[in-house]
Amino acid sequence: MLLYNTTFHVEDEVEKNFLIWLNEVYIKEVEENGTLHRPRLCKILSHHEEGVCYSLQWEVETSAALHRWHLEQGARLNQQLLLIFKDKVVGIPTLMEVVR
Repeated sequence: MLLYNTTFHVEDEVEKNFLIWLNEVYIKEVEENGTLHRPRLCKILSHHEEGVCYSLQWEVETSAALHRWHLEQGARLNQQLLLIFKDKVVGIPTLMEVVR
């Protein structure tokens, strides 16, 4: 099994709206697609002078399935994120393999 993680750095001024959008639009749409499973949203507890960071993790069966999802849905959702939040939210994706 693979974990697809996106770490988001969010400026303080848009944090509430970002969390609403993430929960009501992004996570809901991704779950309906059915390729990514069991979302886990975590607030990263570290000392930043500005903004806050969140980690959104999904389980995915294969990297090929993730690639198809990205082409079918992920790229569009990322564009939507950029249109709404511009440079106030930055996402960094990581694909990880569960070893234990």
